Amino acid sequence: MGGVRKLAVPFVVPGPCGVAIRDRLKHLTPQDEKVLRAVGEHQGALASRDLKARCADGHDHSADTWASRKRELTGVSSSRIAGAITKATHDQWALARRGQAAHIQNLAAGIRTLRHRLSLPVGEKGIKRAAGGYRSRGEWFRKSRRLAALEARHVAAVAEWQAGRVRVVRGGRRLLNTRHHLTEARLTEEQWRERWEAGRWFLAADGESGKRFGNETIRVTPHGEVSIRLPAPLAHLANARHGRYTLTATVAFAHRGAEWADRITTNRAVAYRVHLDTGRGRWYLTASWQRPPVKTVPLETARARGMIGVDTNADHFAAYRLDVHGNPVGGPHRFPYDLSGSAGHRDAQIRHALTRLINWAVRAGVAAIGIEDLDFTAEKTREKHGRRKRFRQLVSGIPTGKLKARLVSMAAEHGLSIVAVDPAYTTLWGAQHWQKPLATSRRKMSRHDAAGIAIGRRALGHPVRRRTAPPPHDRSDRAGHRTVQAGSGDRGREGTRPPTTDRPPGGPSPSGTRKREPSASNTVRDAPSTQQWVQDSLMRTG
Repeated sequence: MGGVRKLAVPFVVPGPCGVAIRDRLKHLTPQDEKVLRAVGEHQGALASRDLKARCADGHDHSADTWASRKRELTGVSSSRIAGAITKATHDQWALARRGQAAHIQNLAAGIRTLRHRLSLPVGEKGIKRAAGGYRSRGEWFRKSRRLAALEARHVAAVAEWQAGRVRVVRGGRRLLNTRHHLTEARLTEEQWRERWEAGRWFLAADGESGKRFGNETIRVTPHGEVSIRLPAPLAHLANARHGRYTLTATVAFAHRGAEWADRITTNRAVAYRVHLDTGRGRWYLTASWQRPPVKTVPLETARARGMIGVDTNADHFAAYRLDVHGNPVGGPHRFPYDLSGSAGHRDAQIRHALTRLINWAVRAGVAAIGIEDLDFTAEKTREKHGRRKRFRQLVSGIPTGKLKARLVSMAAEHGLSIVAVDPAYTTLWGAQHWQKPLATSRRKMSRHDAAGIAIGRRALGHPVRRRTAPPPHDRSDRAGHRTVQAGSGDRGREGTRPPTTDRPPGGPSPSGTRKREPSASNTVRDAPSTQQWVQDSLMRTG
C-alpha cells in the first residue's frame, strides 16, 4: 500500500449502561443548609482519611484491608455510609492509576520523538510523516537537555507505578493550584476557600434494591420529599424518627421523571448525590441508576438504511448523508459550536450541536451515525509538533472522549446506533476524491464536508475512493472499463458504457470542441470497392 497503514475495522459503539438526572433543591431553610454542610464536612473528612489509608496500602490492598477500613468507618458513621465511602475511594484510586499509566505513555512518546530527531544531522529536513533534525546546534543542545529531563521523569513515574504509589487530590488539583493564582482566577481567598471545602464534601449514597424507595441513606419519596440518614455523631440534628433529617425542599425530576418514579415505586436501586454550586449558591440533587446491558445491534442492521458521516472539528460538526450504496444524498450540513469560556458553556454548546445533529438524522430516516474513533493521546505532545502551539491547543480543545460518550447516550434515546471508524486519511482522501466533484456554483464543499463522506463510506463498508482503478496494461483487456464497480449479479455489467449524449456523428462534443473524423485507410484491402467484376467470354483457357 506504499506506506498506508492498516485500517481498523468499523464497529458499533456499545450503548449507555447508566442514567443520571438532576434537579435543584429550592427553598432550603438555613437549618437545612446547616445540616447539609455539617454532614458533608463530617463525611468528607472520613473520605479523606480513607483515601490516605488506601494510597498507603498500594499493591498490598486486598479484600481484608478493604473490610478493615470499612469497619473503622462504620463506628463513626454507619455501615451504608462506610460502604459508599470505601467504594468511592477505590474508584478514585483506580482513576488516578489509569492517569498515571497515561502519563507514562506520554513521556515515552516524547522520549522516542526526541531521540529520533536528535539522531538526525542538524538542519536535515523531515518528510511528510516524520520530523527532521533540529535547525541549529543551540536548539539541538536544548532538546538534549529536555530529553534528559523527560528520561528522569519517566524513571520516577515508572518507579511509582511499580511501587503502587499514586498522587490524588480530593477536590481537584486544578482548584488546589488556583490558590496560588487568585488574581488571575478573579477570586478572593474566602471564595476559593468556600469552593475548596465544598469540593471535598461527601454527600452521596449508593442505591440498594429491596430497600424502601431504592435507597436507605438518602431517601426520596414519589412526592419528592428528601430525607437523609444522619451519621452517628450528628444524630442530635435529626428532625424525624430513626435519626433522619427531612428537608423542606422537594424535587421533581422533569427529565426521565417517569422512569425514576417506576424504579423507586418498585424499590429498585437508585444512587443519590447532593452538591453545592458555590458560584450560584444553589444546592442540587443528582439521581443515577444502572441499566441492564442491551445487546448491540449488528453492523449490517446499522447500515441497512444508510449512514450519516460526521467529521469532528474544533468549532463545528461537518455531516453528510449517504445511502446504502455510499452515494451522497443532498448537500452538506454543518453544526457549529463555540468551545471558549467555562466548562458549563462548552458542555451546553456540545449538547446543542448534538441535539440538532440527532434531530436531522431522525428526520433523514437513517439508522446510524458514523464518527471517527479519535484519540489524541499521542498527538498533543510538545515534541511531536514543536513550536506549533496553536495547533496543539486546537487538538487539545476537541472534546473527543466526552463527545463520544454524550453522543452515544443521546442517540440511544432516539433509536440511533453509533458506528466508530478508523480516522486515518479521512480528510486527505475525502478532499482528494469528493471535494471537487461535488462542488458546484450553488454548493460549496470544504475538506471537512468531504471528510464526512469518507467517514460515512468507511462506516458503510465501502472504500473512500469513488471508482476502482482500471486494470494494468499487461492484461488482455488493455485497461478497459472499470467493471468492478458493478455488482456481480447486475445485468450488462460486462458491456460498454452508454454514450453520455445523443451527439450526431461528426457533431460537436459536449465540451463544445469538434472532434476530428477518422482518417481514410491507406491500404487497398480496406478501401471500398465500386467496380463490377465480370468474366470475359473471349478469355482463352487451357
